[in-house]
Amino acid sequence: MEQLLWILGGGVLMTAVALVGALSFLVPDETLRRLALPLVAFSAGSLLGGAFFHMLPAALHEAGDGAGPFVWMVAGFTVFLGVEQFLHWHHCHHETAECHATLPPLILLGDAIHNFLGGLAIAGTFLIDVRLGIVTWLAAAAHELPQELGNFAVLIHSGWSRRKALLWTVAAQSTFLVGGLATWLGARGLDTSAIVGFAAGNFVYIAASDLVPEVNRNRDARRNVIHFGAFLVGAGALFALRVLVPHAQ
Repeated sequence: MEQLLWILGGGVLMTAVALVGALSFLVPDETLRRLALPLVAFSAGSLLGGAFFHMLPAALHEAGDGAGPFVWMVAGFTVFLGVEQFLHWHHCHHETAECHATLPPLILLGDAIHNFLGGLAIAGTFLIDVRLGIVTWLAAAAHELPQELGNFAVLIHSGWSRRKALLWTVAAQSTFLVGGLATWLGARGLDTSAIVGFAAGNFVYIAASDLVPEVNRNRDARRNVIHFGAFLVGAGALFALRVLVPHAQ
């Protein structure tokens, strides 16, 4: 029951992360632009730190001997690659009225699928150890904050009202809770080491394929130092949590 409460709480709080989009109207655009890439770099470091310092060791501990967690890690990476490739294939690349009408549903669909799979995976970490679940949830939330700001901005740019954009981003984010409940309901027949390995692959894919390339687009040397520092802080924070908050070894 304790695990269920943590899964529910994590799902509700992750859904509330979507409300951060509303903050974009309280912060000057220039400030948001300056904060965006450091936040992305920080989240990349925290996701990689979560995957390698916490999730993969826990999955290996649960599985015992064998390469199972590594196989599931590759599977998690591959599934998210497939989802993203499918969505990119349907992405409109021209500035037309039809494009503006098509882009928001694609963004919301991709976000809903991503959050559902994330909820499935992170709930598995709560089933192994609540402390592990909290750490992985924090790493995921660090990624969701800048992503939700970006999604909200795109919806507004496409002509949606603030209220409509906020309602639909919250709806897409709520699939994280649905995924978490699905994991808990099927917990008896699930291999938790597989779920956590899958989640680690998810984290590695997002960090390496989405976030780091975004940071690398910047050509300002001074800003790059800041971004690299933010990445190290993100990874270092997860390493410090590994040392200070031991969980399943």
